[in-house]
Amino acid sequence: MSEATATSPGATRAVPRAAPEPRRSYVRPLVLVILLVVLLALPIYVEEFWLRTGFAVCGAIVGAIGLNLLVGNTGQLSLAHAFFLACGAVTYVFISGESGGIGLADLSGLGWPPLIGMIAGVLVAGLAGLLFSPIAARLRGIYLGVASLGLVFIGQHVLNSWTSVTGGFNGRSAPEFVLFGFTFGNRDPELFVVGVPFREAERLWYLGLVLALAAYLFARNLLRSRAGRALQTLRDSEVAASVMGVNVQRYKARVFLVSSMYAGLSGVMYALSIGSIAPESFGLEVSILYLAMIVLGGLGSVGGSVLGAIFVSALPLIFQRYADAVPLVGEGGLAAGEAARYLFGLAIILVVMFEPAGLAGLAGRFRRKGRDPGGGRATRPSSAATSSSTTDVPSDRPAQGSTT
Repeated sequence: MSEATATSPGATRAVPRAAPEPRRSYVRPLVLVILLVVLLALPIYVEEFWLRTGFAVCGAIVGAIGLNLLVGNTGQLSLAHAFFLACGAVTYVFISGESGGIGLADLSGLGWPPLIGMIAGVLVAGLAGLLFSPIAARLRGIYLGVASLGLVFIGQHVLNSWTSVTGGFNGRSAPEFVLFGFTFGNRDPELFVVGVPFREAERLWYLGLVLALAAYLFARNLLRSRAGRALQTLRDSEVAASVMGVNVQRYKARVFLVSSMYAGLSGVMYALSIGSIAPESFGLEVSILYLAMIVLGGLGSVGGSVLGAIFVSALPLIFQRYADAVPLVGEGGLAAGEAARYLFGLAIILVVMFEPAGLAGLAGRFRRKGRDPGGGRATRPSSAATSSSTTDVPSDRPAQGSTT
């Protein structure tokens, strides 16, 4: 009877209300614009130490993003990141360096433009990753990690024995970067901005910002594409990815190629940051530090790679700079590097136990709390409210009439 009354000509029917469109927030774009302006103006106000530290951090960001694409987004454990960094750095030094040297007359170099050396370093590192990818396609988990560890040992032997290219145990200086005649050094040409001299540190700062931003945007766009979704499916289950039509071996080869190219660019930036290369700079410890970056920042998060790289790469330099002001660091205490490693270890334990998503997950939690004053918990509507709003919600099911 009630339904007949509801369907009578004089009855009023509930009109479904359209869901309100979500309000677009301009806070995040505004914050990003302000941050970019601050970063661009930073060389005018800060001293050289912070600019050189910033360029080193930018290089670490590039390498961490590449490793996170491989480990966090695809689920392939790799300990060979230091080897691919060495491929990029050594290639750049050899391609753009000159023959000869102080006390090392047998050093060889092609003397080509540094831009070509940088591109060649990225390509050689990518080729090394592509050659290793068939092995990576056959292994998973800890077995892949152990196999990739062999590349680090091979790289250390090559760096120490191939003295004509690498300089051997003493290493070799890295040529200054030059782009279309503009030298990223202290001279040629001399540059002043609002009375502040822009020398090597200031110029490398801008170079690092451009390269790190380009690496970040490329990785974000890659993960949002069809290939990125395939990589994440591959991480969750190779069987499911294969059933869905994903060529598992091909995608593993591609992600190793991209990850090693990121590492090659990071190696070139490291050589420019330090001004030289040495075999001890590309040991197993470097691979462990990059793993610490992505674990602390958040596995599978590009933004987390940035946060983890900033934390891990900048902290030892800051401790070394302010060793006298930091408790238990400096004379009579721990060395700056040792103190930073203790802090890394403690941070990793805390992250694994309480926040597996890393610093990116912690930042996301704060953002959600800011949007939801109730702490982000969804409140279940009461039965009365549910029953009263049932007629306002459109349903995909056809209405069933009643014969009573």
